[in-house]
Amino acid sequence: MTQTINEAPTQAGAATGRPRPGVTGGPRAAVGTRFKDLLAALPWIGPAILLIFGVVLFPAVVMFYNSTRDISISGLDKGSVGFENYQTLFEFAPLGGIMVRTIVWVVAVVSITVILSLALAQLLNKAFPGRQLVRMAVIVPWAASVVMTTLVVYYGLEGFIGIINKFLVDINLIDEPYGWTKNAVSAFNWAIAIAVFVSLPFTTYTILAGLQTVPGDALEAAKMDGAGPARTYFNIVLPQLRAAISVAVLINIINVFNSLPILSVMTGSIPGYDADTIMTMIFKYIQTEHKIDVASALSVIAFLIVIVIVAVYVKLVKPMKEV
Repeated sequence: MTQTINEAPTQAGAATGRPRPGVTGGPRAAVGTRFKDLLAALPWIGPAILLIFGVVLFPAVVMFYNSTRDISISGLDKGSVGFENYQTLFEFAPLGGIMVRTIVWVVAVVSITVILSLALAQLLNKAFPGRQLVRMAVIVPWAASVVMTTLVVYYGLEGFIGIINKFLVDINLIDEPYGWTKNAVSAFNWAIAIAVFVSLPFTTYTILAGLQTVPGDALEAAKMDGAGPARTYFNIVLPQLRAAISVAVLINIINVFNSLPILSVMTGSIPGYDADTIMTMIFKYIQTEHKIDVASALSVIAFLIVIVIVAVYVKLVKPMKEV
């Protein structure tokens, strides 16, 4: 009797041909609903899709296409060469050193920047006279031209005429002026220092924004429990900064990896490849050796490296994951 009663609505629905309440129209109806939702959202997401295609996907496709062509100095496409340009790269002896130097460049700049930004953000989060002025001053390296900042340091390091050289001699750090920009190692190290300097404002303000979200009652509770400043910072404050630090590190990795102006100015006049990274090598292939096709192949490799780094980083770190 119970089974007959339960089956009655089903049979009635089947007889009338009308769907029962709460029952969907099947897979076709679900696909139709999704399609309608997509059309409704298209005016809102359309511009973003066009921007992604025009700024990211289309140049990437053109770059890969050029990497398989034989392109003359004048830009004439002589036809396809397959993967010969990639083979030329892998047979290039200094490529290994360039790859290692790129890793050192990114790791050194990002790690030093984050450490200094943590300390600077903690300082700017405290109440002290003139805090607003100090906060505004921190923005200056970010607002100023990177090329201008690098040129100021570059000419300051010039032997015998550079003001930085003179200062170092006056305080007895060095015995006589030194040609910092003429040596691959010293020029590369100074480029790291400049990159850290111009990366500090963004990273500091990102971490400072994270500090504003740390619950005051949690800090008060830690203080009442007898936790010292160091223990409070590492056990309460630092975990709360996870999202801010993760995002800052990710953006800095991308920016530093693709950075060209600082290294180009600081190490561009040094002969050979002892101070080159992937980006400066791409620039040399285009400007000096006039090999647009090989430069495109190296650009494709750099693009894939960045994509892999970002994918692995997001998978492991999960920047948006709640603490």
